[in-house]
Amino acid sequence: MNREHTAELMTNEAFLAIMATGERVVAGSPAHKKMGELSQEALRITSELNSAYHTPEQIRSLFSELTGRAVDESFRLFPPFTTDCGKNIAVGKNVFINAGCRFQDQGGITLSDGVLVGHNVVIATLNHDLNPETRADLFPSPVHIGRNVWIGANATILSGVTVGDGAVIAAGAVVTKDVEANTVVGGVPARVIKKIE
Repeated sequence: MNREHTAELMTNEAFLAIMATGERVVAGSPAHKKMGELSQEALRITSELNSAYHTPEQIRSLFSELTGRAVDESFRLFPPFTTDCGKNIAVGKNVFINAGCRFQDQGGITLSDGVLVGHNVVIATLNHDLNPETRADLFPSPVHIGRNVWIGANATILSGVTVGDGAVIAAGAVVTKDVEANTVVGGVPARVIKKIE
């Protein structure tokens, strides 16, 4: 789809294709406006998710509506949960997201099979331009969490990070670089603490 189309005409698929390029999203552009449109939908759905008790089946239904794709019946989430897009989250089987997590998923968040996400984890996929004149411009970059990763409470994972299978992110860590499989990382910024044998 032509990038000059308005946000109202831009499909979710076209928006996600633009995000996948990793190219600059100029403030006020159709893609930027589409972000705003999707954020309003995400606010509506997460407000419903977080406003009252829901059964596990209802939570899966709301999360499926949020992401635009069905989640496996093994998926579990403890609200509250917030995200400012929703349509660029992909989750595998046996994924658990604990209470208080905040995702910024425009750039893409993948949680592979068996991922455990602790309380109050933040996953961010956008960076702003450093130039003050164009600070509102955005650069999307995906976060990919491998199979059977455990992310401890209050950890933050920044844009462009890939976490290898079996890794552990210690509580409170700020992850700015890729994490090798079967390693434990912690600290600010996160560094390797040990290998998992």
